[in-house]
Amino acid sequence: MSEYYVGILILICINLLAVLGLSLLTGFTGLFNFGQAGFLAVGAYTATILTTQYKLPFAVALLAGILASALTSLVIGYPTLRLKGDYFAIATLGFSEAVRLLVENLEKLTGGSRGIPRIPTYTTLPVALGTAIVALWLVANYVRSRHGRNCVAIREDELAAESIGVNSFRYKQFSFAINAMLAGLSGGLLAHYVGFIQPSMFSLIKSTELIVMVIFGGMHSITGAVFAAITLTSLPELLRAAQAWRLVVYGALVVVIMVVRPEGLMGSWELTPANVKALLTGFRALWQEGE
Repeated sequence: MSEYYVGILILICINLLAVLGLSLLTGFTGLFNFGQAGFLAVGAYTATILTTQYKLPFAVALLAGILASALTSLVIGYPTLRLKGDYFAIATLGFSEAVRLLVENLEKLTGGSRGIPRIPTYTTLPVALGTAIVALWLVANYVRSRHGRNCVAIREDELAAESIGVNSFRYKQFSFAINAMLAGLSGGLLAHYVGFIQPSMFSLIKSTELIVMVIFGGMHSITGAVFAAITLTSLPELLRAAQAWRLVVYGALVVVIMVVRPEGLMGSWELTPANVKALLTGFRALWQEGE
């Protein structure tokens, strides 16, 4: 496989990590997060500073980035998770911009607007793919567990969930922390793949791209998150030869899907053995009717 396609696969895995976190938080817990880029930045800069300035092993630096993002989510989440609806989304947007401005002004530590160059490129395809598979397995199992069902109950009706004994604040805080950890991991892997980071990489545009992926695939589907990460990461790269038209095609595809299927491509459908069997049975029945 050529390096070009390997690079696309690595980017898919990196984006998938951030999208999985958003899917859990937004799709299953009902908290709309516009600050995902901020958590990516925390993970990316923490891991990068530790590998470039302190020469720590890559795995240790990644773990530190994950923990830094989780700690940040706890600090930010304590006051903001009590907000409802759009107010939480606005608060996360403010957090993301605050992180971007902070790393832009801490020039001695982060390089300011010039960023940090010459980052060792430790993120290989086996590392990115293995990490994405483990994260996918963990999130999928969490969603199917009792805790995942409690998150869905909070999304559907928080007051009703609390009336049957579900601690909504604790579950929202835990979902927020998982989301932040996956985003921090994604940021650390991204920094050590591209070999360079700067604040502009973690702007509102990045958060919006990730939110679009979640909505595109289906907010209530882990399978949809995977499909969207693959499609919306690879499509702009595969259309690069079309120059300016590639963004037009990309945007048009997203708009068409949003109009035709507002619930996303997958809706709430998951790729499970039972669902696949039911789908094949349906196709077989249609085929027999056609004959």
